[in-house]
Order: sequence, then structure tokens, then C-alpha cells
Amino acid sequence: MQQNVEKGKWSEYFLNALFTVSVLCVYRYVICSCFPCVCVCVCMCVCSECPVDLFFVLDTSESVALRAKPPNFYIDQIKSFTERFIMELKEMRHPCDRSLTWNSGALHYSDEIILVRQLSDIATERQALISDIKGISYIGKGTHTDCAIKRGIAELLIGGSHYQENKYIVVVTDGHPLTGYKEPCGGLQEAANEARHHGVKVFSVAISPDQEDTRLSVIATDQNYRQNFTAADNSRSTQLQTIRSIIDMIGDRGGIGNKGERGHKGYKGDKGRQGTDGVDGRKGDPGFPGLAGCKGSPGPDGSQGDGGPKGDPGPYGTKGAKGDRGKNGEPGRPGNYGPPGTKGTLGPKGANGDKGQRGDDGAPGPDGLRGDKVFTLYYYYTVCLCVCIYGSVCLCGPKGPRGIKGAPGDRGQIGARVRERARGGVRGAGGEGEECVQCVSKKERKKERWLKFSCKCGPLDLAFIVDSSESIGSTNFALAKDFIITVIDRLIKDQQVHFGFNESRVGVVQYSGDGAQEAVRLGDPNINTLTELKQAVRDLRWLAEATYTGEALQFSLTNMIDRLQQENRVVLVLTDGRSDITRDKTPLNTLCGKGIKVGGLGVKDYSGRQPNHEQLSAVVCTSDPKPGFSFVLENFAELLDDSFLQNLTTRICEDKKCPNYKCPISFSGDTDIVLMMDSSASVGQRNFDSSKTFVKRLAERFLSAERSGRAAVRVAVGQYSRERRMEAELTSNLTLLTSKIEAATFQNDGTDVTKAMAFAMEKFQMSGGGNRKRKLVLFSDGRSQGVTEAMLEKRVRLVSEAGVELYVITVGNQVSEANLRSLVSRGRSYDVTYAQRHLFRVPDYPSLLRGVFYQTVSRRVSQA
Repeated sequence: MQQNVEKGKWSEYFLNALFTVSVLCVYRYVICSCFPCVCVCVCMCVCSECPVDLFFVLDTSESVALRAKPPNFYIDQIKSFTERFIMELKEMRHPCDRSLTWNSGALHYSDEIILVRQLSDIATERQALISDIKGISYIGKGTHTDCAIKRGIAELLIGGSHYQENKYIVVVTDGHPLTGYKEPCGGLQEAANEARHHGVKVFSVAISPDQEDTRLSVIATDQNYRQNFTAADNSRSTQLQTIRSIIDMIGDRGGIGNKGERGHKGYKGDKGRQGTDGVDGRKGDPGFPGLAGCKGSPGPDGSQGDGGPKGDPGPYGTKGAKGDRGKNGEPGRPGNYGPPGTKGTLGPKGANGDKGQRGDDGAPGPDGLRGDKVFTLYYYYTVCLCVCIYGSVCLCGPKGPRGIKGAPGDRGQIGARVRERARGGVRGAGGEGEECVQCVSKKERKKERWLKFSCKCGPLDLAFIVDSSESIGSTNFALAKDFIITVIDRLIKDQQVHFGFNESRVGVVQYSGDGAQEAVRLGDPNINTLTELKQAVRDLRWLAEATYTGEALQFSLTNMIDRLQQENRVVLVLTDGRSDITRDKTPLNTLCGKGIKVGGLGVKDYSGRQPNHEQLSAVVCTSDPKPGFSFVLENFAELLDDSFLQNLTTRICEDKKCPNYKCPISFSGDTDIVLMMDSSASVGQRNFDSSKTFVKRLAERFLSAERSGRAAVRVAVGQYSRERRMEAELTSNLTLLTSKIEAATFQNDGTDVTKAMAFAMEKFQMSGGGNRKRKLVLFSDGRSQGVTEAMLEKRVRLVSEAGVELYVITVGNQVSEANLRSLVSRGRSYDVTYAQRHLFRVPDYPSLLRGVFYQTVSRRVSQA
């Protein structure tokens, strides 16, 4: 009876233990991992699952978006890669009836992180996750990969299964940027170390094969997790190979573990009671095979050995004694003089010849050109008065032979001497090598010398605000720094600007995202000289974040511009284009209405997109009474182009304090003037912009000229290529005319000069007023598709017979001389004097804007 009671207790104990084991199996704790065979019958289905947590971290930053055209090309490739990856996550059967299952989620990031979906069971949430992936829209700003990885680690730790060793991250990125980058979450190395600490394995997948492999290797757990994984490639098979390689590395069960140590020998038990003989039992069925053990955790890292003691630094050596000064050498002896030469004998004195009769007075000889020394001394004195009297700047050629003195002739009126230089050619006004005559008295020369040296650019205060966002790139940012230093040097050399504490000042602000601004300026504690400022500019590190232009303008106003002292303040804003106005709420017109001249330098980004026109217009204050200016460049290398630098420094210094060299012009009667710009492909966008600036200056001269009686002057502006276009009809409203010229766009097509003249004639005929003088100023190099000299002469004759006076401006040396002669011939026999007054030549387009060339042209055109 007692034995039966004890047997019942043991049965109760066994059932309680079995129940406890079953509960533990249901909750997937220690029993399934360490003692699976104990609960084979109860929790076989529960312990058979082997879940894997896989999280995707996807880079949708600006460097990825702008890496190809259109901007979402690589973003779509990343989304396609992730969708295909998720479709490949399938349950897998392993030995011992173990089944591998998947939990997956994703985020995408730039300088902010957007959670696409938390970890979800792929068996039930696969399509929902894929749908969320399809809905990703790229952020397109900075690249905070370290922050994104840490967020991915957090998502793995708070969700998914309890198996800490079955957690993986797949990071898809271009690795950008490599250097000079602020990483706000501690950096890639720290993020990678944190993943290792939590047992999370990180796969590093490049977007395309040509990515920054150094940083991709830092991201990966080890070299096996980097390999040559690529998300976007021309070959679909390469992408699929990457996916399957990663999955194979996660289903890997690992090798067989080492045999454990032999256990301790057990103690001898007490002698048991003699039992009753029992009936022999039948042979039992074979037991179930045990499950394979779970993958073992990696052992702890070995501790680092202690280094040896560090030795103390040795004492400084004693300073050596100063050596004795050497003795001076003996002075050299004077050399011996040679013997004096013998004095020559005096030759015999010749007899006086007969006195000849006085000859007839000879014709006056040509004036000799002034020598180099005299030209250098008086060049600047004569410029202004030569312009006033002759309508052009006279430049002296090389020193010529002394002229033969002729008999004194009658004093003539002062006039300009010009000569035909090339047979059959025409020399335009202001051409290099024209004869120069002395046209200023001694008193006037002294006055002009004083005026010349009193004309200078400045004092002015100059601030550079430079975009340092991610899309700029480290190479372009280096070019931007070179540009800043070059502009400073050009202002010193070409415009005589003196930078110093009590003179012109200069400073630089670089900017990127929220709160990412840095300023250096002349006068800072460690920047006392211009050399130190240039070094501080060279030391600026690329920020590589988002683009908060409005915030940067406000920062610059508060921290630099408001501290500048000069009345003339110029700010240059250099950017590749698009401010993030959705997150940066500071207005782009922050500098407007404060008496600041703002210049916008917009550079196309590396995908070829133009800077945002509306944003650039807001930055340069186009609505101000005195608006700023803007340039659009193809790339950052053009910032160092000589012609561009010349134009830029001219714009910076256009408000300089100079004496008034303008020679007044006047109109004696009603006059209509049409200006036709060449917009053909041979001109180019930048040169066309120079033409527009030059035409604006001419228009201002014409409409502000003196007039006799009630004389009215109207100006129209057009352009031609294959097509003709009138940008502004005849008007006396300078403000309207200027805005129309500014809005003119470059055609970039062929050239048809005859149709351009016919088009201008139609505009004159429509204007009415038979008594009005009509003048056509035509930009042309004489070249035109399909035109012959006969056709050109016929058109020119019709222009002349209609009472229209034609003036031609030609630029460069790639011209058709024969056609140019025809254009200024009035359709008649060639007249050198007439041609001289109606043809203007300049060597290049920047020369249109130099000096007083526009005064020369306007003076000639205004004369009857």
C-alpha cells in the first residue's frame, strides 16, 4: 500500500514537471534552446521555428538622387532591389523539422529618418511591406548614415524574435561622402561597433559598383558582409546574385560544435530496498531522434593585454653656446688702370662753301608717333578728352621714326588723324594701333592725372555666402574656395581695392543645413591679415548636409553684414540651386531693402539642372529700387574663367567713386533707334548676356541724352538668329526697356543677317513719322548662312534708300571682311570715310563692357 502511494506521488511529480516544461516551451525560453529533447512530444511544433529578423536601411539622400538623370533613377533601383529581396524571403525546412521564418521591416533616410514599416511577419505582411516600399519618395538632402544604422538597431531590439543572434541589417548606400563630413550620431565606426555589441550583423550593399568602398567596408560587420554586393546594376542577374548571397549567409547553420568535456563521476548511491519480482515487460519502441542543437553564441572577445609602462620623456638638452663671429675679410685691391691713349691730331679746317639760295617751302611732313616713355606718361591724361572730342579712345602704337620737319603751315582745327591700315579693310573706332594725337593742354593734363588716381573701387565691404551642401561635392567646394581667394586678389589688382581694418573689409560664410553655418572674416581674433584670412578660407571643411539658404542669409546678416561699416556693401551668394524651403522657413529675400547689393552666382548641379530661377531672383532682390545681379554658370570650374571674373569684379565695383568721364550726347530732332543683337550659336550664352548689358548701357545713354527743342528719342531692342524677335518695341520708357532686355533669352541657332535687316525695316515702317531720323545698330560678324555679297548689297541699298542709317558692331577676328564692307557701304561704291564712322570693332565680348566703348558708339550714333 505504501509503495502504491509513493508511486502515485511520483506520477504527480512527473505530470507537474511535464506541465512546467510545456509552459516554458510555449513561451520559447531556455527549455527549447538547451533541453529540446525533454519536451519533444509536447512542444515539437513550437520549438521547430527558427525566426530571423531582417531590417533594411535605405539611402535616399541628395547624392543618390542626383547621381543620374532623372533624379529618381537610382531611388527606383533601390526600391526595386528591396522589393525583390522581400519576395525572396521564403520559409526554409532544415533537418530535425526546424523551419526558418522571417520578420522584416525598413526605413529610408537622408538627414532625417523615415520609418517605412516596423518588423512584421513576412508570412502575413509581405505585400503590405512591399506596398510601403513602393511608396518611398526620396528626401534628397544630407547623408546621416550613422544615425540611420543606430535607428535600425533599435528597431531590431524592440521588435521581432527573442533570438538575439538572429538579427541582421542590410544597408543600401553610395557611401557618400568620404571625407570632410559632420556625422551627428557619432560616426559610422561607432554605429558599426554598437551593432557588434548587440550581436547585430550588418550587410553593406553599394548602390552601383563605383561607390565609396572605404566607407562601405566600415559599415559592414566584416569583409564577408561586404563582398561585392550591389543593389543597382545594368544586369538583373547581378542584383539577384547579391540577394541570394546574403540570404545564403543568413540560412547557414554553422559547423558542428566541439565535443564537450567529460562530466564528473557520480557518487555511489545508497543501497536500495529489495523489490518484489516483477513480470518481464515487453521491449519498448525506439525513441525519437533528438533535435539538432541551436547555433551557439560567439564566445566573448579576448581581453586586451596590458601594455608595458610608458617611459618618461627625457630632459631637454642644454642650449649650445653662441659661436664667435668670424673676422671680416680683407678688402680687395683696386685694379690697375690701363695707359692713357694718345690724343689724335686736329684735322684741317674746311673752306666755307658758297651760300645757297633759299628753297621753296616743303609740304608738311607726317607727325611722328610719340615715343614709349612719353606715351606712358600721358596715356591716362589724354583718354577722357580724346573721347569727348573724337568719340573714341586713342591708343598709341609702337614708337615710330622721327618725322621730317616741314615748313610751318597754317594752324588748322583740331581733328583726329586716321588712316586705312589694311588694304580694302576697315578699322573700327577705338581699334588697337590707331594714331593718337595730343589733344590736351598741360593744365588739363595735370587735372586729368589727378582725376584718374582719385577714381577707385571702394572703400567697400564684401561678404561671400557659399553653399556647402552635400550636392556640391568636395571637389566643387575646393573650387569655390579658390574662387573666393581669386576674387579678392583680382579686386586688389584690377580695381585697386585696399582691404584692411580701416578700409575695405571682407568675410566668408559657408552654410548647409539647419544650424550648419561657419563664418570667418578679416578682424577675427586669429585673422589680422589678408594672408591669414585666405588660409582660414582654405581650411574650411565641406559641411555636406541640406541646403538652408534663407537661414544662412539671416545668419550672415546678424553675424557679419550688420557689423560691416562701409556704405557700399556687396554680398555674393554662391549656390548650386535649390534651397529646402519646406523645412527652412526663413525668407530668401532677407537681405532686401537694406541698401545691400546682392549678387547671385547660380551653378548647375551635376545632373545638369538649372538653379531655381524664382529663388535666385528673391535672393538678389529684383524688386528693390536698385536690384542686384545674377550669373548662371555651367559648372564650378567656370568660376575661375578670366572673362567671368572680369565681368564679376566690374559688377562689384560699378558703384565706385569716379570722376564723370561721360561726354554728353544730344539729338537735334526726333529719332528712332533699333538695336539688333546677334543670338546665333557662334555667340554663346555668356557673350549674349554681355551684349544685353552693353545694349542696356546704350539705351540709357540715348534716352537720357540732351535734346534740342522738343526732340523725342525712342529706342527698340530686338535679336536675330534664324528667327527674328523684337524684345521691346520703340519706347521712351527706360525702366520698361531695361526689364524687357533683361528678359531676353538666347536662341542658339543659325544666322540670317539679311532677314534681320528686313525685320528691322518693317518695325520702322510701322512706327510712322516720316520726319523722324531712323538709325539701326546691328551686331554682326558679317557671316550669314546662304548669303552672297550681291544679296547683302541689295538689302543694304534698300535700307539706305528708306532713310535708315546703319551702324555695325563686330566682335572678334572670325569675321567676313567682304561682307562687313558691304554692310557699311550703303549699297554704293566703297567710301572709307563713311565706313570708318559706321563700323565698330572690339576684340571680344568682355571688351564691350570695358572702358568707355559704349560712349564711343552712342556718340557716333547720336551725331547727325
